[in-house]
Amino acid sequence: MPASSSKSSALLTRQRRASVISPNTAALPASPAARRDAAPPDPTSILRGASSPADIRAALEALHTREATVVSRLESLRATQHDLSRSLARLDNLRAGLGAQVIAARGISNNMLAGASETAAHLSSRVRALDLEKQRVEDTLRVVEQVAELKACVAGVVGSMGAPQDWEAAAGYIARAARVPEEIVRGGFAAAVVPTVEVPDPPWVTLETARESLCHLFLREFERAAAEGDGAKVTRFFKLFPLIGRGDVGLDVYGKYVCQGVAGTARAVLKEGTATVGGQGRKDGFFYANALTKLFEHIAQIVENHGGLVERHYGTGKMVKVIEKLQAEADVQGGIILDSWSDERGVDRKLTDVKSYPFSFLVQSFLPQQRGFGGTPRVNSPALGGGSNNDGRNSEDEGVNMKEVDGLLNEIAVMLGRWSLYSRFLAGKCRDPDSPVDAPLAMPDVLTKSNLHRKVSAKLTDPYNTMTMFFFRRSVEKAFQMDESPSGLSLSMTRPIDGNSPYIISAVDVVMYIVNAVIQKSISTSQRAVVDVVVSTISALLGSDFIGMIQRKMKDESYPKPVIQGGLPPEDKIIAFIVLINSLDMANEYLGRIISGLLGSQDTANGTNHAGPSPLKDTFPFKNDVRDVIARLNNLLATFSAKATELLNEGLQVLFSKVIQPRLRPVMTDTFRDVDYTLTEEELAELAAQNDEDEEDFLEQLPRRFEHGWEALMKPIARIMTPRSFNTVLDLTARYLARVLEKRVWSYAGRTTAYGTIRMERDFNGIVGAVSKGNYAVREVFGKTTQVLMVANMEEDEWEELVAAAEEGDDGMTWVLTEEERRRARTLVKA
Repeated sequence: MPASSSKSSALLTRQRRASVISPNTAALPASPAARRDAAPPDPTSILRGASSPADIRAALEALHTREATVVSRLESLRATQHDLSRSLARLDNLRAGLGAQVIAARGISNNMLAGASETAAHLSSRVRALDLEKQRVEDTLRVVEQVAELKACVAGVVGSMGAPQDWEAAAGYIARAARVPEEIVRGGFAAAVVPTVEVPDPPWVTLETARESLCHLFLREFERAAAEGDGAKVTRFFKLFPLIGRGDVGLDVYGKYVCQGVAGTARAVLKEGTATVGGQGRKDGFFYANALTKLFEHIAQIVENHGGLVERHYGTGKMVKVIEKLQAEADVQGGIILDSWSDERGVDRKLTDVKSYPFSFLVQSFLPQQRGFGGTPRVNSPALGGGSNNDGRNSEDEGVNMKEVDGLLNEIAVMLGRWSLYSRFLAGKCRDPDSPVDAPLAMPDVLTKSNLHRKVSAKLTDPYNTMTMFFFRRSVEKAFQMDESPSGLSLSMTRPIDGNSPYIISAVDVVMYIVNAVIQKSISTSQRAVVDVVVSTISALLGSDFIGMIQRKMKDESYPKPVIQGGLPPEDKIIAFIVLINSLDMANEYLGRIISGLLGSQDTANGTNHAGPSPLKDTFPFKNDVRDVIARLNNLLATFSAKATELLNEGLQVLFSKVIQPRLRPVMTDTFRDVDYTLTEEELAELAAQNDEDEEDFLEQLPRRFEHGWEALMKPIARIMTPRSFNTVLDLTARYLARVLEKRVWSYAGRTTAYGTIRMERDFNGIVGAVSKGNYAVREVFGKTTQVLMVANMEEDEWEELVAAAEEGDDGMTWVLTEEERRRARTLVKA
């Protein structure tokens, strides 16, 4: 018992020592990490719950472990205490030395620098006082000088306006006086010094009185010189207004002066047309266009010739005020010219006629065919070229004279072009002087808000767009009404063909000529709004009327269908259908050439953009105009090409399925007549001997028969079609023929001999060579058939090498056959 009690007391002593060293250790909750690490339990709790010696020994072991840890930490702290004490001692030494240095520095500052600091502060204050005194003296001298200048100017003004009447000198004195600040002019010093016995009024009163007096004098003299037509005196007094501070008055009176000249010239031009016998001058096609041109040229000359004078004497940008006056007069005179032109030409009546034009021929052409028992087409249908007598349209033509419409369009285009040049000129004169030279122009407000701008839109732009739509649609209608197909065409190679290719209907040439003329004329106006409407109209009418008429002809008049069941289409239908296909192809090409010529690019028809500067940039100088016009033209080409190509492809598909495919079947039947690929080489030689033929000639029979039938079928068609269209239909035919040959090859699977497979490859290569003659790219569509025969004719070792290379991914072949088809091709020859 004494031994156990001594052990228990020692254990409790260690526990108290541990709690003193780390009193919070047992109270801290275990962290999640500690719980995860499975930390040993608290010895105190173990002792309290101990029920056996083993539990006590476990608690004792835990206490020993904790004691060792605490002791280790204490030893570490005690080991570092020596270094810490040494560092603190060093800091105490440094602090003592630094304190001595601070005391010495304070002594130096108090004893040596205090006097110098006070001296420097005193000098600085004296210098500032001297500077202030100097500045005040200079300001006083400046005021005295300005007052002296003011007094001299007042005396000079009064003296010049007296007996000498030297108005330039008086204006010059006023201009000099204007440079004196207003606060000095109205200051007390000037009011006390400047007045004299001769001029007792304050200086500002004297100067203002002189300004008003001189302004009235200059106005009177300017108007008198203007009435007398004395240009020198007009210029003399015009230059004096800004000197007396009346620049706005000078610009206003000068604007009235030049506007009187503009109005007089414009009235004189209109009177010249009236003065001719019977007023024939006004009836001239371009009389009003010339009158508008002279008006714009007169204004441009004034701005160009007088702009330097105004800018020099009145300041930069002051010419804009004169331009505003001139534009107001241009609104009046230009409006008179446009109103007179509209009344003289009867534009409103013409617009009414144009809008009410029925386009009966086009409307009737798109109606369903009306056929009686005899199947007679309607009168004046496009199939008959407008009937045997085209006078059936004269009743409508009497309502709208195409020549008059064309003349009006030409006249409007000239006037719009002149308006564009005038707008460009004024935009250049009104632009910001600080803007870059190559910056795009912007339409100035003086034009966009003018009455003439609105009148040009109402009297010129809108009628031009309306009449252009009528003119183009009526031209399309007339082109199809008078349409003619090329004559002398035949599918017989023994008959020569009259004329030169391409063989197209005449309507294509006429319509594309009109397209080019109308677009060129609209671009000549330099009006983006005009080009937008005109090009959009052309795009819509080409897609609806032009493409629609050709589609209707292809469907109703030239569709290549046989007359009797199971027969072939008539030759004239086939030729007419091919001519319409050619017409679509060439219309596409012609429009591409037109757009390329307008954009200055040779690649527009192929869909690529031209990288260089567009020739339209000079025609459309205003911001974003040229970009929008180019986009509109490219959109026209893209839209028309899409519709024309779609109908063209449909027509080529019909030509193949209705004309070529039915004729190709007998050619294939005749080509493979009596052909047997199950014969061996000996059996074939024996068969050739029985027919008294050479074996080589016997082997060449199949390619010769096919080539003969192929050329008889395709050459007459190729002779009439355009190269692009024929290449497309040749591709369709080759794809069909490739499917037929492939099917025939697979039909011999397991039945042909090795020699028969070699003959088959030779014959089929001859067929492919005949089809691809002149167009090597067509051979690609036969790739599957040729690869089947190539694999079938391979030697066994070649095939094994090919399979091994394919497994390694290095066979060097571009296969169109699948792996299954290649294995199947090896079974073509019977075992």
